[in-house]
Amino acid sequence: MKILGVALIALGVLALVYGGINYNQEKTVLDVGGIKATATEHKSLPIPPIAGAIALIAGVLVLVLPKRMA
Repeated sequence: MKILGVALIALGVLALVYGGINYNQEKTVLDVGGIKATATEHKSLPIPPIAGAIALIAGVLVLVLPKRMA
């Protein structure tokens, strides 16, 4: 359970700091005979800050709360 808690905290902090995942995608625009033209598209996958906060809080709760609550 400690590993899960630490992983959730790390993911929550990363989501809050970076706010999403940015990546580049190369697309073929023109392909005629021996001529090939490509374009690079910059895309992003936003992660809402609330998702990062929830992951961070859940990780802290996993580490702090006792294993079994009776």
